[in-house]
Amino acid sequence: MKRLVSKEERERLRKKNRVTVGIILVFLMVASTLGFAIQDNLGNSGSVENPEKVTYNGFEFSSTNGFWVFQNFVFRYNPKEVPDVGDVLKNIDEYRGKPVYIQSEDKVAEAELYVNLAQVAERVQEACLENDSACVEGLPIKTCSDNFIIIRESENQRISQVDGCVYIEGKKEDIVKLTDQFLFKILGIKE
Repeated sequence: MKRLVSKEERERLRKKNRVTVGIILVFLMVASTLGFAIQDNLGNSGSVENPEKVTYNGFEFSSTNGFWVFQNFVFRYNPKEVPDVGDVLKNIDEYRGKPVYIQSEDKVAEAELYVNLAQVAERVQEACLENDSACVEGLPIKTCSDNFIIIRESENQRISQVDGCVYIEGKKEDIVKLTDQFLFKILGIKE
């Protein structure tokens, strides 16, 4: 006989599972990046003797297993491959030691933010924007007075900031490129 589980209990278990999977994914991405960085610093680059490198505005990126690495930051694209869009955004220091909240329609772009911003932010977590009807139950409700990044599909490409909210919008196939563009801008790699 199957045990009856309340709706609240199911939702609590579902949320717990999502958080656990998210933490595992972030750990794996950060650990693999650090492993490659350490391996490269030790001169043990394996079978790749001359990894591909790109220099942009004086910043050097190395291609490692399909990712572009700059210091401890990891990107799917290098600065030359992303569209040049975006308003004036606050810099990385505005995220340092503070919580960052993300609402995303694209899990790959969300993971890209988690891996990179987790290095400087107090914490990075999923949340819902206040008065958003598409909000998932159980997530914290935040406003644009918080460090909030919203990633969503749109026909128009744009990266804009309104108060503490950053909007990264574009076609599904361009969302990760736009997310990398956002990261390049806040890191000061692109203007």
